[in-house]
Amino acid sequence: MRLELNRPIIFFDLETTGTNVQTDRIVELAAIKLWPDGRREEKSRRFNPLMPIPKEASQIHGITDQDVKNEPPFGKVVRGERGILAFFSGCDLAGFNIIGFDIPMLQQELQRAGEVLDLSEVAVVDAYRIFVQQEPRHLSAALAFYCGKSHEQAHSALGDVQATLEVFEAQLERYDDLPNTTDEIDRFVRHPDNVDRRGKLKWVDGEVTVSFGRHKGKTLRYLASEEPDYLHWMIENDIATDGVKFLRDALIGHFPQLPKTTGATKAKDESSGSS
Repeated sequence: MRLELNRPIIFFDLETTGTNVQTDRIVELAAIKLWPDGRREEKSRRFNPLMPIPKEASQIHGITDQDVKNEPPFGKVVRGERGILAFFSGCDLAGFNIIGFDIPMLQQELQRAGEVLDLSEVAVVDAYRIFVQQEPRHLSAALAFYCGKSHEQAHSALGDVQATLEVFEAQLERYDDLPNTTDEIDRFVRHPDNVDRRGKLKWVDGEVTVSFGRHKGKTLRYLASEEPDYLHWMIENDIATDGVKFLRDALIGHFPQLPKTTGATKAKDESSGSS
C-alpha cells in the first residue's frame, strides 16, 4: 500500500437501525486498524440496539432482532482496555462516506455512553470524497464517460440540453436495471427515506420528519402541535416543493402512513453511508 502512516488508521463501517443519527442505533461495527509497522488488526462486533430493527433496515444489512438479542448494548463495551473508545483513540479514521454518516453516528453513540471521541488531532480519509473529487460529476465528465465525447458547447443552454439527452440515452443502453418509464425512473433514483426529492423531509420510524436546521429530527406531528409557525415558514419559503402536501396536511392534523415501498436505509453515497 502506498500510504505512509504516522499513527494507526482505522477503516471502519457501521450497520444501523436507520439513518437518523439522533434516534437510530448501531447494530454492527467492523474495523481494520493499520499500524505504522505494517500490522493489521481486525474487529467486528454486533450490538443489541435496545430497539426493534426495522425490517427495511434488516433487508439491507441482513441483521435481525433475533441476531442481536444476546449481544451487549453499545454502551456496555465502550470503556476498558479492549473497549471501543480505547480502540479508536489516537487513530486516524477512514471509510466510505464516514464524514456524512459513520463518524457522526459513532460520536452520538459514544456521547450516549458519556464518552467523547476527540477528532481534533486526527486525520479523516473518506474514500467517497476522494471518489467525487477525482472523478468529476459534471455534465462534461458524464458526456465523456458515457458517450466518449468532449463537451464542445459547455454552458450553452442548447448545447447542455443536447448533451444531457445524449447522456441519458446512453445510460438507458448501458444499465439493464434502469427502468424505461419516467415514473419508474423517478422512483429508482430517489433515496427510499426521502419524502421530497431534496430530502428536506424524511421517513423516520414511520413518521415524516424534518432533516435540516434547528428542528432536525422532529416529526411533523410534533411540529404541528408545538411549532406550527415553522411549518408555515417551510410552506411560504418553498422548502419542500413536492412535499408541501405533507406540511399542509400536518397543519390540519392529518399524518400519512409510511408507504410499504419506503424504508429506513443507509445509502452508500453522499446522501447517506451504510445501514
